[in-house]
Amino acid sequence: MKIYQIDAFTKSVFSGNPAAVCPLEEWLSDKIMQKIAAENNLAETAFYVKNGDKYDIRWFTPQTEVDLCGHATLAAAFVLFNYENHNDSIITFHSPRSGDLTVTKEGDLLSLNFPVDEFEPIPLTNEICDAFDSKPQLAYKGKTDYMLVFNTEEEILNLNPNFIKLSKLPVRGIIVTAKGNNSDFVSRFFAPQSGINEDPVTGSAHTTLIPYWAKKLNKTTLSAIQLSERKGYLDCELLENRVRISGYAMCYLIGEYFL
Repeated sequence: MKIYQIDAFTKSVFSGNPAAVCPLEEWLSDKIMQKIAAENNLAETAFYVKNGDKYDIRWFTPQTEVDLCGHATLAAAFVLFNYENHNDSIITFHSPRSGDLTVTKEGDLLSLNFPVDEFEPIPLTNEICDAFDSKPQLAYKGKTDYMLVFNTEEEILNLNPNFIKLSKLPVRGIIVTAKGNNSDFVSRFFAPQSGINEDPVTGSAHTTLIPYWAKKLNKTTLSAIQLSERKGYLDCELLENRVRISGYAMCYLIGEYFL
């Protein structure tokens, strides 16, 4: 069975966020898909099955299935556009957990269209603050994640989280963010609860980040950098109750796996 490894939100290999993409004729069992994701040992493995004019899609970390994954959706679209004979300039994925998700192609630029996250302010508890060596200024709770706002890009870049303490927080992961020096905002994403200490580039986190920074900066079109070691670059736009998250991708590997 064919497998691709794609670096998403980058113009060069060895940067951005790697995702495995597994096209399927029909669904494998949940147990087998989870084992494949664990064997791949990447932040996400995306599986998709063509269903009429749409593609049903699901995403697995090495430990669990997740509700939404931006970079693996971008990677799956890149595979379909470039290697699996999808001839239109738009792809509609359908997720049982997140509904319809479209990806459009303009030249080499791919754009995700995702629903915005709903989030609300929460207290800065000792459990949150003790997990970091720098104190955030504000805290929010979205559907699946905490978002912590810091004062400067340098704080985000130099954060040294305590992953044991982070893993005990009752969320999928923790977004940390600040206004950028050379972009509108920067971020990092930590998810030891999902088996990923730090995710290189997190599309789904930007469903929270974009509406927050659009309101904060009073603009709907924004540039973003995720400051992981590999780094990721995203063009972002707020579209009422949806967001557009755009970036590039590169193919690192095409292979086969055997069941």
